[in-house]
Amino acid sequence: MTSSLSTTASSRILASSSPGVRLSLHPSSSFSLLSFSSSFKPFAFSPLSSHFSPHQRRSAVDVSSSRGFGRVASPKCAASNPDQLKSAREDLKQLLNSQFCHPILVRLGWHDAGTYNKNIEEWPQRGGVNGSLRFEVELKHAANAGLVNALSLIQPIKDKYSDVTFADLFQLASATAIEEAGGPKIPMKYGRVDVSGPNECPEEGRLPETTNLIAFLCCLDAGPPSPADHLREVFYRMGLNDKEIVALSGAHTLGRSRPERSGWGKPETKYTNDGPGTPGGQSWTVQWLKFDNSYFKDIKAKRDEDLLVLPTDAVLFEDPSFKVYAEKYAEDQETFFKDYAEAHAKLSNLGAKFDPPEGIVLDDTPVQAAPEKFVAAKYSTGKRELSDSMKQKIRAEYESFGGGPDKPLPTNYFLNIIIIIGVLAILTSLLGNY
Repeated sequence: MTSSLSTTASSRILASSSPGVRLSLHPSSSFSLLSFSSSFKPFAFSPLSSHFSPHQRRSAVDVSSSRGFGRVASPKCAASNPDQLKSAREDLKQLLNSQFCHPILVRLGWHDAGTYNKNIEEWPQRGGVNGSLRFEVELKHAANAGLVNALSLIQPIKDKYSDVTFADLFQLASATAIEEAGGPKIPMKYGRVDVSGPNECPEEGRLPETTNLIAFLCCLDAGPPSPADHLREVFYRMGLNDKEIVALSGAHTLGRSRPERSGWGKPETKYTNDGPGTPGGQSWTVQWLKFDNSYFKDIKAKRDEDLLVLPTDAVLFEDPSFKVYAEKYAEDQETFFKDYAEAHAKLSNLGAKFDPPEGIVLDDTPVQAAPEKFVAAKYSTGKRELSDSMKQKIRAEYESFGGGPDKPLPTNYFLNIIIIIGVLAILTSLLGNY
């Protein structure tokens, strides 16, 4: 039985084999970080567009609404096309600005990455960023409930840009959402390879049953007995450290929690009763679609009962190691943005296999300025060009004092030497007159 979908939902979402189950998506609704319902049922989601591209090697497609999408195979080891990545990013910006779906797209990228286990070397057994979240067997994991909404939002973009892998598209959407919400530019690379079928999905339990964006941070029924230990257990398994845990926690500046879906938060507050999208829920911050450091400021202040503070939020200012970073981020947004961008980029690469192996960097990524080259004549006080032999002598002297092609001395050392020699000459002349 075919699901009822809105205009943004793709025809790639198929009906579940369970009779009498229907899915209705409303793109005007606000998609929160905790965007899922306890009545969630598995829905089939086809990972392929209707057109094959010569850029990618495709395998046969056999989709049956009675069997879900478990038999659908995906592109095999084909790198994403850089031009299509750029175009897809522009379409994602339009989607974000019209649907206000920043939080759920961030969550989509994070949950594809969050199955990574640093103790497993083999791909794709190690989990992580490989596009496996598109398959029903993983999509129906408790931690991923509601992410069918995110998939339906970006499926038209995937259909349009068939030479972009799902793994890349998930991470592109996540990073673009952060940037469009006012956050830092994430230093991303692309070329992630997709897994080919549901048999390559990680087992249930890699992500604890959770309700929020980042750490898969809290269990559904109650907070963990030791929030700090719980955070470390989840993030250390992914190879992340305390600094990265706190920085990534700052992404809670986006989104809201709905108690009917997650068990946390108020049904409505003065900050969520007027949308955008479907009103309701409780946010961590006042401006819950703006990425800044207000998450840390508000938790530290603890003044506003309309703002949500979970046990795993509060512990950031209680645990001695976490507190060092949380205090810093509350005071210094620039430092928070820098650390967050690095942590997000690291998360987006966890477990990924790249084709080409070095990845693809889009050409608009900021490039560091080339180091200053050594020019011997620059250190001459005369008008004549120095001879080659003199340049070599000066360069040798320059490097002996710690200078070099990429490490100029902080002052004009040679000019200072000339001045000193001149002063000594004058003193010698004066003393010779006595």
